[in-house]
Amino acid sequence: MEGLSGVEIAGIVIGAIIGGILLLALIFYGLRIWLRGPTKGSDAKVDLKNKVVVITGSNTGIGKITAHEISKKGARVIMLCRNIEKAEAAASEISNDTGNPVDVIKLDLSSLTSVRECAQILLDNEERIDILINNAGIMTCPEWKTYDGLEMQIGTNHFGHFLLTELLIPLLRKSSSSGFTPRIVIVSSSAHQGGSINWDDIHFQKTPGSYNKIKAYCQSKLANVMHAAELARRVENFGIRVYSLHPGVIDTELTRHLTGPFFACLCGFTKLLIKTPFYGAQTTLYCALEPTLENESGKYYSDCKKKNPTRKAQNEDDQKRLWDISEEVVGLKIPLN
Repeated sequence: MEGLSGVEIAGIVIGAIIGGILLLALIFYGLRIWLRGPTKGSDAKVDLKNKVVVITGSNTGIGKITAHEISKKGARVIMLCRNIEKAEAAASEISNDTGNPVDVIKLDLSSLTSVRECAQILLDNEERIDILINNAGIMTCPEWKTYDGLEMQIGTNHFGHFLLTELLIPLLRKSSSSGFTPRIVIVSSSAHQGGSINWDDIHFQKTPGSYNKIKAYCQSKLANVMHAAELARRVENFGIRVYSLHPGVIDTELTRHLTGPFFACLCGFTKLLIKTPFYGAQTTLYCALEPTLENESGKYYSDCKKKNPTRKAQNEDDQKRLWDISEEVVGLKIPLN
């Protein structure tokens, strides 16, 4: 920079700094747009007038967005939630915006008694269910147990939904007989890729101190994908389609059990990049609504595209083994011994 004045050098430096900041901002913006994914779910051209859509855990987060977007398309949405007060407030908000009815039924997936009571209300009062969306979930909680003594994460994320789905199959079959192709959508996670089914101690009860909340979460999400694949085969002749999915990394209440300085810093930074609930709901909506998926079933999706789940999730023998265990755990199968 020989021969340049101090002012000129300062100008060049400031220009370089500004240029660097603008470049970083552009990269950051592009990364954020890429991470949030497509909006094919909300954009699906379907008319759900006179259709009944049941969604678990739909008073907040991606479940609430899912309920809202589906209500916009004319469906009567039934929200199955543990917190009735919050659910009724969300239902009123959605109904006031869309003009379509939104009902609420109490469901606590950590209680098999509650699951049965909720299902019975639906069986007694509904002629059919056209779409069932198993959205509710819990993530990386402490070593909690369900009311039935099950490990909380697999008990809520898988076993509770497994029982609910089985009890509601008759209503989904009625939808199929009416000429509509009913769908069951199971919200899983890419975390299933790090999971394995702890066959010898699925509830982390046999060995004191063996509980790991991240391993337990990954196990429950792997169970979701395996459940969808096995369920798809079992309901194929009924005309019911089944899908599992990864919604993305989303800014929701699901991460409330990730505590400590490291996770506080990580969550604070990633909130600038990760999906909002609207974008996080898109793959759920895509699986529930996209007409081109009508001939697909048992597949796994992410960012509104079909993806390959982990090889563990695709093992048909393990899928059947998990199914048998699930029937026994929830009381739909009498043990052989």
